[in-house]
Amino acid sequence: MLSVVIATQDSERALLPTLAALVAGAVNGIVREVIVADGGSRDGSATIAEGAGCRVLTSHGAPGARLKAAADMARAPWLMFLRPGTVPDATWVDETHRFIEEAELRGRAGTCAAVFRAGSATFRPALIEAIALLRAALGARPDPSQGLVIAKTLYDVIGGHRDLENAEQDLIRRLGRRRLVLLRAGAIAATNT
Repeated sequence: MLSVVIATQDSERALLPTLAALVAGAVNGIVREVIVADGGSRDGSATIAEGAGCRVLTSHGAPGARLKAAADMARAPWLMFLRPGTVPDATWVDETHRFIEEAELRGRAGTCAAVFRAGSATFRPALIEAIALLRAALGARPDPSQGLVIAKTLYDVIGGHRDLENAEQDLIRRLGRRRLVLLRAGAIAATNT
């Protein structure tokens, strides 16, 4: 169902909790594969990814080019982009599965994508929920640290990641607010990746 794509660059410490959070998705059958697009890390990022059973694509290109190359080799019809250090909460599997099923049933797989609610380990969940709703109501674009779930067909239609400095933010901007669904599941992003 999902190919998870993570771009790394000396991200050993941040990668571990992200991969650990994906185990539940693999056990439940929602995660088909994890592709780590490594930028030639000098730490153990690639070794950790390989040890966890991830496919590792090593390239010295910019993150946008690496993300696009990894997405092109993905086998699943849906993609989930996560940054190292982004950890979806315990409800992510059910929420993501529900989003994908509804999008496919309504024929919207090629017209919408989803992001996780921004989370923080230091605030209470009710406060996080209120802040996320306020940000969405005021039209704030999601941050790439919130992850992105997108049908591979839609990703291809909009041209995927571009070879830009802020390729992830550019992709979210091109998707536009109307095509983005805010999932109830949250994701906590590490401050130092």
